[in-house]
Amino acid sequence: MPSDIRGDRLSPAEVESNFADLHPLLSKHEAVVEADRCYFCHDAPCVTACPTGIDIPLFIRQILTDNPSGSAKTILSENILGGMCARVCPTETLCEQACVREIEQKPVRIGELQRYATDHLMEKGAQPFERAQPTGKTIAVVGAGPAGLSCAHRLAMLGHDVTIFEAKEKGGGLNEYGIAAYKAVDEFAQKELDFVLSIGGIDLKNGMALGQDVTLDSLVSDFDAVFLGLGLGATNGLGVDGEDLEGVADAVDFIEELRQAPAMEKVAVGSNVVVIGGGMTAIDAAVQSKLLGADEVTLVYRRGADRMNASPYEQSLAKEKGVVLRHWARPEKIAAGEDGKVGAVSFARTKDEGGKLADTGAHFTLEADMVLKAIGQTIVPVPLQGSSVEVALEAGRIKAGDDRRTSHPKIWAGGDAVAGGEDLTVAAVEDGKQAALSIHNALTGA
Repeated sequence: MPSDIRGDRLSPAEVESNFADLHPLLSKHEAVVEADRCYFCHDAPCVTACPTGIDIPLFIRQILTDNPSGSAKTILSENILGGMCARVCPTETLCEQACVREIEQKPVRIGELQRYATDHLMEKGAQPFERAQPTGKTIAVVGAGPAGLSCAHRLAMLGHDVTIFEAKEKGGGLNEYGIAAYKAVDEFAQKELDFVLSIGGIDLKNGMALGQDVTLDSLVSDFDAVFLGLGLGATNGLGVDGEDLEGVADAVDFIEELRQAPAMEKVAVGSNVVVIGGGMTAIDAAVQSKLLGADEVTLVYRRGADRMNASPYEQSLAKEKGVVLRHWARPEKIAAGEDGKVGAVSFARTKDEGGKLADTGAHFTLEADMVLKAIGQTIVPVPLQGSSVEVALEAGRIKAGDDRRTSHPKIWAGGDAVAGGEDLTVAAVEDGKQAALSIHNALTGA
């Protein structure tokens, strides 16, 4: 099968339409009507389900009483990236799933109400928080992703001076580089970054990679504390023949290219795309391939739909956009086509045997001129190596306690790079917040 990976499958207007905002902002009337559906529960289960502990009944009541700015402050006091989380959080498996109106199959649209409030405040250009009196303490934050930004903002609020070292040209981490374009339109990640930094006391240094441009030794020496929000810089391989063929790529790289492209319609995509994986990255890559004009997009996962990390809502969205989901199959080999580029992927059918994955003995092949790998990411340990400063690892990731402190007394860590961490923006935000509070206590004795 000849490769047909190219851009310009659709017109700029078609691509712009396809990548329109997934959930447009509620109008004031819509927000008030939706807020009025809330029962304002005592000991509300939605609050318990929120990783950052936002007082959801309070912020909804504030919308109902025409106080969106106060509502936003309630949200942002617990989750400074509440605007992005309102867009990308899997609310259907967190707060909205816990909503008592879920029994009616129609929970309160908490995520959209959160966006209504936070967008209102950000559009005003107001920073609702003030810095405390300077403490004279300095903290280095490595990584300007959700965990790092959350940690930096909370530390700045508490009066500390923060320097963020970010390897890439832009801050934002996965919010900027790794989320589907239709979930965060209009450069929202950068607008939110500017909002976070507007509190003052935070110096963002881009193009500063740990282990290359700055070392862990120097950070520990030069600063009173260090927070590592490294994220996961490497992707897992399939471990099959043909993985290095032209046309086989990491889904995270594909998503990043699309997010950073000045003209999305120019991003090359295949005619027959096969995505391997079952998480949000796999869904985002598959859906966006279809939105760019791919004729056929098939997502293949080794287990059943109920075991996919992507929520049922996201799986349903993929189907609505024309993605074919196939379960219980693992890749065996990627074969070259007539032109020497990727041409097909062979799969072995799988089954569950006592909780373990096993082959059934059956096989099938899918034609493909583009294969996107999305089977998880892993930490790149190199920045932590070759240093006199040691940080304990667990299962290949940084080991940190409940207070996000590592084995080194001056180093804290959070986000995806921490052992046992959840692959959620909102969880990374909570990690950063808790680390900041722990750092503050350690430096001030509070």
